[in-house]
Amino acid sequence: MKLHELEKNIGAKTRKKRLGRGPGSGLGKTSGKGQKGQNSRSGGGVAPTFEGGQLPLFRRLPKRGFSNHMFKTEYAVVNVEDLNRFADGTVVSPALLKEEGIVKKQLNGIKILGTGKLEKKLTIQAHKFSSSALDKIKESGSKAEVI
Repeated sequence: MKLHELEKNIGAKTRKKRLGRGPGSGLGKTSGKGQKGQNSRSGGGVAPTFEGGQLPLFRRLPKRGFSNHMFKTEYAVVNVEDLNRFADGTVVSPALLKEEGIVKKQLNGIKILGTGKLEKKLTIQAHKFSSSALDKIKESGSKAEVI
């Protein structure tokens, strides 16, 4: 079989319904929408959740639980391996991280995570450190300072 011999399966390609196009289409005049009413109008119809005026399900169910998502503290995260680009003895501050493009937005602070390996001796200033990050910072002879 060659590419030019390929054909579509029967029924795989159906013709577009040509609504309101004369006697041959079978969908003239009201275009298969019936007569009058909300669904026959352009832009008509109801929302998928509408239940005909019955109290909707989402209003019938009890509201439960508590969500603190509006007030959660979100940190900009930096991995330990990302700090290898700085020279030995550098004081790595949030301002320096932003200047270097490692962090785009500071959010509610900067948190250092322990992915990778730190091979330089640095003084790292951040708002939070993960326990694995602290281990790797101490292992490399660097210092961690909580702001």
